[in-house]
Amino acid sequence: QAVNMPPKFDPSSVIEVFVRATGGEVGAASSLAPKIGPLGLSPKKIGEDIAKVTGKEWKGLRVTVKLTVQNRQATASVVTSASAMVIRTLKEP
Repeated sequence: QAVNMPPKFDPSSVIEVFVRATGGEVGAASSLAPKIGPLGLSPKKIGEDIAKVTGKEWKGLRVTVKLTVQNRQATASVVTSASAMVIRTLKEP
């Protein structure tokens, strides 16, 4: 009885992971772990990176963050949505 193993993770390939996070806050590492754990990244460190990227501009707003992972290095960038931009412009809580 053969067990199908998933293909080995290729560290040089570029992988994009989308995560919803509250701007300027370090989210729970437990919520990030299932998505980025298999990529060999530290959820705690990624949480801090997300908080840094969303910092002042998106503070307190729920935004989508795109993590681009290559060679076990993640770069975070904010994916702007219409709703987040409207809320930010109106300076609503």
